[in-house]
Amino acid sequence: MPTHPSGRRALSVLLASILLAASAPSQAHGPTRQKVSEKVTIEAPADAVWAKIKNFNALKDWHPAVADSAADKGNAEGSVRTVKLKDGGMLVETLEGYDDAKMKYNYRAKDGGALPVTNYTSVLSVVADGGKSVVEWRGAFYRGYPNNDPPPDKNDEAAIKAVTGVYRDGLAHLKKMMESK
Repeated sequence: MPTHPSGRRALSVLLASILLAASAPSQAHGPTRQKVSEKVTIEAPADAVWAKIKNFNALKDWHPAVADSAADKGNAEGSVRTVKLKDGGMLVETLEGYDDAKMKYNYRAKDGGALPVTNYTSVLSVVADGGKSVVEWRGAFYRGYPNNDPPPDKNDEAAIKAVTGVYRDGLAHLKKMMESK
């Protein structure tokens, strides 16, 4: 170890630089998993709200952006739902879990299709709150561009904005439909 003060100072600066670089977040590991969760309280009984959304192929019946949402095996695990959007976009999703008693189901899309996401998973659930319902739609996903320096339309912000918009629009429309009965 250098005994000269300037040598010790240089070594200290070098060690500090190495420690700082080692503790800084690395960009070499790719994207971080993002999460979105939206909830809405609906002035309607949980059973009635669940009846509206419980079928895996029913997205077309309550989401304003969806033209069709055919599911090949209904509510059976493994059912594949092809979601056709009114603007022409499309998504293909697979039902991974369905629990009618707990009023929830979860599904996955490996490719985000019309959304700027990949490896997307989602849960849709209804919980009774007195005579009201709380509907939660939550998802986890990676941005649409898996490498570093994504284009603006496939970065984390674009992915979060798109999924948040889908959830908010769907839940707001569901609330409007259920409360106007």
